[in-house]
Amino acid sequence: MTLALDDAETPGASGDRTVVGANLSLPLFRALSGTLAGHPYLKVVVDRTEHTWHLLDTRVHPFHVNYIATRILGLTLDELDADLDAFNTSVYMDPERRFLLGVLSLHTDERAEDPERPFLVLETTEADTMHGALLEEFYRYVRGRVDGRLPVLLKPANHGQEHELASVSEAVVPRILSHELFGHRTRTCLNPGEAEGRLRHFRTTKEYEAAAAELGWSDIVAMACLPDDIPRVAGFINTAPITPLSHTNVLASGWRIPNAIVRDLDTLVGQDGLDGAWVRYRVAEDTITLERLAGPPVLHKPAWHQQRIRVETPLLAEAPVLALHRLRRADRDSYGTKAANLGELHHVLDSRTADLTTFYARPRPPRADLLTHLATRLGEPWASPERLRAAAVERVADTVRAPEGVALPFRLHHLFLTSSPALQQGIGKLKMALELEAFDVLDPLCLHLQHLVRGTPMPDEVARAVTGAVPGLLADGRRLVVRSSSNAEDLPGFSAAGIYDSVTTVRGTEQLMDAVRQVWASLLSPRSVRLRHQVGISLDDTYMGVIIQEYLPADLGGVLVTCNPTRREDFRNVYLNCTPGSPERVVDGTVLPQQYLYNTVEGGGRTVDIGSAGVDLPPTTRAALAELALAGRLLQSHFSQEDPDDALDVEWLMTADGTFRLVQIRPYSR
Repeated sequence: MTLALDDAETPGASGDRTVVGANLSLPLFRALSGTLAGHPYLKVVVDRTEHTWHLLDTRVHPFHVNYIATRILGLTLDELDADLDAFNTSVYMDPERRFLLGVLSLHTDERAEDPERPFLVLETTEADTMHGALLEEFYRYVRGRVDGRLPVLLKPANHGQEHELASVSEAVVPRILSHELFGHRTRTCLNPGEAEGRLRHFRTTKEYEAAAAELGWSDIVAMACLPDDIPRVAGFINTAPITPLSHTNVLASGWRIPNAIVRDLDTLVGQDGLDGAWVRYRVAEDTITLERLAGPPVLHKPAWHQQRIRVETPLLAEAPVLALHRLRRADRDSYGTKAANLGELHHVLDSRTADLTTFYARPRPPRADLLTHLATRLGEPWASPERLRAAAVERVADTVRAPEGVALPFRLHHLFLTSSPALQQGIGKLKMALELEAFDVLDPLCLHLQHLVRGTPMPDEVARAVTGAVPGLLADGRRLVVRSSSNAEDLPGFSAAGIYDSVTTVRGTEQLMDAVRQVWASLLSPRSVRLRHQVGISLDDTYMGVIIQEYLPADLGGVLVTCNPTRREDFRNVYLNCTPGSPERVVDGTVLPQQYLYNTVEGGGRTVDIGSAGVDLPPTTRAALAELALAGRLLQSHFSQEDPDDALDVEWLMTADGTFRLVQIRPYSR
């Protein structure tokens, strides 16, 4: 039911407090609101025909369109579902629409002169295409019906609305951008989850390094910037901002442990004496909590202690050095997953026969599929299924390029290892230590083996194969990049993000040989050996392929994942991070990248964080990134064939001419 003004504070028999026509006070807001991303919020519908508005009881009406259809227009939900896309177009995209839909959320600004003073933020849904005049009308209507003591700001929901508002004075429509509103949040979800463990709060890197060796699976580690080589523990807490696409959060996702930014941890620790205490740590999109436990809980070893990751038997027989474009995904058993995936990418872009529409063809109740949305994104609204598949491949091929380079097979790694008795003896000792679980000698054995690998001469056969792979580049003295490509990474349940080395500053034959040995040596680092052993990956089954590429200078580099990492049920958005230069800077924590969400169903994008740059990218660059996000989503259909909803993790470069190069493509751990 809906209530008139006089009944606004009295719930009806159904418990529905929805109000029509009333001015909005703070007590009424609190009575009707729910919680979204940790903030109270209220859905509003302005009816331009009836010259009134509806303040929805969030608990009863979670969806604008359902309320409008059933309570205002008299439709049934079945009638709405039968024509849902057309209905959405009429309320979100029609420039002459009857209804204006939005959300009012309540905030305070801890940096303001009065940090306790609340203010309201008005925004539409992310896919809304309101033009500037309509946004101004919407704001004026809401501002005129909200208690004058409450400031109201308009937050553009996407880049298109930012553009539309550029010609509207801020004196007429006061506004706040998303990164301005949320960039200083005290707590931010990075990876949802829950854990019970002992909180270990390290305020300096030196403190962490002194205690790192004793950290175990029941610890929850908190510090400003977690190191990439952190051991497997129960949970992560970052006390300074970091991206959800950092190496450590990819590990948290793959390990299925909670991770969040908790900027007020010092205060929490001081108030409740949490450092070193047993706590229950919960991370969700809306709420992040640390609760002190009375004592040590009954702890059971986590499931990964019994986890056994299957590694396909590496092929060590005769396999030549091959150009990346000659590889396919099935070649991962000889060249590693990174090289094989890049070869598969070449195939997709060159063959033009792949079906890149399966993500959109999947049922999304009440819709049978999202193919009409894809057709709109591709500018092919009346395309046949065949034409739509062709258009998808054409769009990806027009947007991205696959990197050129060569792949060294596992066979060369095997020949190198077996050429040295000292290496064979050292590997034998390491295998014995693992079998006996003699972890006290594990690190020294690994470090000694790495030293041997880096110092052992290349056998002539291996040296000729490596130098013969890129003779022109060596002769020219060009800068090369040498990347790892193991068979023990990018596996279901084992991502290995950041645990193997790449070398990006290689010139000449000597440096190339050193770089190849360094990549091989990273397979024997104490951390990589421990992590593989924990999930049952045998040292006998683990080999390293190597990718050699010409270095490409980049104006912009980054990472995208074809999901929203902090909201897993969101199938619309691609999360994209970038920073000037190399994509490694996005994931290693040295800078806070610019962060974006791009809707690959209805279209549109929005800025989440401007990062260390302090400014947003130009609109033309953001539009290009929207195309890159769509290409990533389309490639997901091919590279996630077992389940089209399995997300991809893509590293990319944008060169000076605006061309996108994909330098890595792999499953994203979820």
